[in-house]
Amino acid sequence: RAALDRAAVLLRIKRDVNRLDNVWGVGGGQHPVKHLVKEMNLLLREYLLSGEVLEAEHCLRELEVPHFHHELVYEAVVMVLEGSGEGSVAMMVTLLKVLWETGLVTLDQMNRGFQRVYEELGDISLDVPLAQGLLEQLVELCFDRGVITRALRDACPAR
Repeated sequence: RAALDRAAVLLRIKRDVNRLDNVWGVGGGQHPVKHLVKEMNLLLREYLLSGEVLEAEHCLRELEVPHFHHELVYEAVVMVLEGSGEGSVAMMVTLLKVLWETGLVTLDQMNRGFQRVYEELGDISLDVPLAQGLLEQLVELCFDRGVITRALRDACPAR
């Protein structure tokens, strides 16, 4: 009875949802999309700095959103297109390959992530004029390393 009374009080608090998170906890699928995108971007940036694939894999598992892993693929590809270093290309391909081989990122999630980049390439190219060429290189490298399928490679928009 005391627990139910306490829960009723907490649920009536409208202005401070974070207190509920601290008391009850929040599972991965209950986090707002913006929060998940932010966490995935942070995960990718930390990976590029540290190069620790296992840590990145662990962080992705902790987010508990396997239905949203296409966002990680999308953000990783966009990060490569917006980046400037050759090292980041190789590192992202390595990360995607490990996530693919462990089954953490499924074929469907990989396809959805790349397809989203293909669809938004026009907008991305406005900010990054060389994005088309970089994407073609990245897609070819991913195909060569067995990260993506031939069909996904062939779907890449050509100049």
